[in-house]
Order: sequence, then C-alpha cells, then structure tokens
Amino acid sequence: MKSRLQPWHLLLLILAGWINRRQQDALEYLLTENRILREKLGKKRILLHDCRRRRLAIKGKTLGRKMLDRLAAIVTPESILRRHRELVAAHRDYSRRRKSSGRPSVPREIVELVLRMAKENPTYVKWADMCSGIGIAAATL
Repeated sequence: MKSRLQPWHLLLLILAGWINRRQQDALEYLLTENRILREKLGKKRILLHDCRRRRLAIKGKTLGRKMLDRLAAIVTPESILRRHRELVAAHRDYSRRRKSSGRPSVPREIVELVLRMAKENPTYVKWADMCSGIGIAAATL
C-alpha cells in the first residue's frame, strides 16, 4: 500500500516549517540580545540566588551539553549540569527519613535518679551491675 501525500499533509509541513523558522528567529534575537548585554556588563560577575540557579539547571538539563555550549553566557555549561546533578542527588537523599541506629538512649530522668541513688548509697556494691543493665556506664558513677 503506497502512502500518497495528501494536500493537507503539505499544508501541515509548510505550517511546521514556518513555526520552526519563527522560533529560530526568536532564538537568534535572544542570543544576540544576551551577547550585547554580556558585553555591556563586561567582566563583572553575575551573582545568582538558588532559585535562579535551580531554574537554569532544570532548563539547561533539557537542552543538553552541546546546546548549552552554544547558548550559555551567564554561567558555564559545566556549572549548570553540576547544579542539576546536585538537585537530583538532594531529591533522592532520604537520610533525614532514616531512624537512628542502635539502642535508644535512656531517658534523662532515669539517669538522674540512678546517679542520685548512687550518691546517697555509696556502699552499695552492685551499682555497676545495675547501671549496665539499664545502659549507664559504670564510669559515670
């Protein structure tokens, strides 16, 4: 079965080409405008807040390194892509959700009570055994 080019296919191709050309013209204008502003700025460094860095990183990742080499004027492509990697790593960092490992600590009230009892009864011999049973080091006494 042969596919024939319908008249509306031709119309769609012409429309897509026209839209593509308009986007290219807009992109070239914005590139030229950025270059002019960059020349006017000179050697001064532009300081960006985190929210602006984040926006650049997200948009820059979708463009890719080759396109960023052509377009990036404010920061280097490496900086943009590094920032994106940091954002992804921070997003997938679940260390705050983890519970602490090991045995839970003894409540402060119990520690104070045992220490007070040890001071009041210094002759009691088994303090070390009792303290190790509840998780208090004998050296604390």
